[in-house]
Amino acid sequence: MKDDTALDRLQSLAPLGETFGATRVEAQARRTFVRELFDQVAPRYDLMNDLMSFGLHRLWKQAAVAAAAATPGAATGTIVDLAGGTGDLSLALRKRLPQARIVLADASPGMVAVAEARAQGKIECKVAEGEHMPFETASVDAVMLSFGLRNMTDPPAAIREVFRVLKPGGRLVLLEFSKPAAWFAPLYNIFSRFVIPALGALVSGNRGAYRYLVDSIRLFPDAQSITRELTAAGFDRVTLRRFVFGVAALHVAEIAE
Repeated sequence: MKDDTALDRLQSLAPLGETFGATRVEAQARRTFVRELFDQVAPRYDLMNDLMSFGLHRLWKQAAVAAAAATPGAATGTIVDLAGGTGDLSLALRKRLPQARIVLADASPGMVAVAEARAQGKIECKVAEGEHMPFETASVDAVMLSFGLRNMTDPPAAIREVFRVLKPGGRLVLLEFSKPAAWFAPLYNIFSRFVIPALGALVSGNRGAYRYLVDSIRLFPDAQSITRELTAAGFDRVTLRRFVFGVAALHVAEIAE
């Protein structure tokens, strides 16, 4: 049962809506800045992900796709790849579920354009914000959200919106960067602070975009906090899997039937 009071208690995510990287901004400015940033980096986004994660993001995404595909009813139902970017998860899911309706939704027109060119009609593509999803209440079997929640204008509203569109028995598969183990954090912090922006400047010509991405990762709550947020939002069962000493985390959150 949905608890409207609980849906408002997404405390650790709320401050993200007032930042653009390390800079405090108003919501409308954040929306504009983030959308323009992803429009700019869309052509080289997949290559940069490979360089930033040494290709490991592909393994993490395989785990997310498998979790979404295992959702009851997904084989012939509707799955939304929210903040789906250039469509790599949607196309991987299409291979697993040839009869499903797969919809990629992303707020960046540039990203959606790249996804449409890659997909060649194999999936539906929509320009849409996570806070305002173009789906009826309780109409979606699963939502995949990969490395996108921290870029939403209002992350708590996006979680509430996902909860709204999911059917009873539906599943949110949330893949995000997280806080690494204490012993690994100093090495990771050096890599993210200095190496990632330099790679961004070299490959995409946009050092600032990747500095924002690093800052947004640093500000994102730890995995246990996200588990608590999802439970507060009304999900009945939340499981957690960590990757590479906690650098990334996969949450699978389910709604009771």
